[in-house]
Amino acid sequence: MPALPSPALAYRLEAARAVVHDAAQLAMSMRPPPGGPQGELKSAQDWLTETDGAVEAFIAQRMQALFPEDGFQGEEGGVSRTGSLRWVVDPIDGTSNYARGRCRWCVSLGLMDGDEPVAGVIDAPALGEVYTALRGYGAFLNGKPIKASPIKDPARSMIEMGWSGRVPKPVFMDKMDAIMELGTMPRSGGCGALALADVASGRLDGYIEIVINLWDVAAALPLLAEAGAVVSPFLQNGGLTGGATILAANPHIGPVLAKAVSIPLE
Repeated sequence: MPALPSPALAYRLEAARAVVHDAAQLAMSMRPPPGGPQGELKSAQDWLTETDGAVEAFIAQRMQALFPEDGFQGEEGGVSRTGSLRWVVDPIDGTSNYARGRCRWCVSLGLMDGDEPVAGVIDAPALGEVYTALRGYGAFLNGKPIKASPIKDPARSMIEMGWSGRVPKPVFMDKMDAIMELGTMPRSGGCGALALADVASGRLDGYIEIVINLWDVAAALPLLAEAGAVVSPFLQNGGLTGGATILAANPHIGPVLAKAVSIPLE
């Protein structure tokens, strides 16, 4: 049995789960109907909706009221408060899906202790799924423990790759070719946080994204660690201050995938 978690961190996780639930319901109430996208196109296939700002403001206000001593960083507003503990939020991860009325999106809130991710909540209300994790205390999907998959054969594996307009097309083509050489077909679901959560829960065997930001992964990193996945050194490679590459996979597929796509795990 794991040791009992720090009361301060355990309390924060429970509070965060409640706040993120309410924020996710707010997002559901504002979700566009299926059809043409509603929102502002920031860059290629990168949408911003009024919900992004509303959800981030909602979470920022609630967390400040609960934990005024904690720092806060949001995708839309940047760092608005500093503290040894810092909340990092992506108000809507998978905004392009959200803007089309699709279901694969989530509200993601992670907690950093200095430079270390210690807790996270990922709420995908349209899917009815809530992921939670606390350092040293396990990873959970809807309250049930999760673990990375046991798949060892790359040809039987399921690999997802994130897309970004910040990455040259030839880089993507090289990575896709490398994945297909392993005998599997790269997929893309348009929501990095949920893809990483899928690795943690065993639904995916690996995920790579060439450029991804801290708010996309802050809640997922504790999930992956507690679920026994292997992860490239995203934070050490610039992820704390800007976009960086991430590879997350089950411990069997990870080394094979890392070698194939030239993304070191160390």
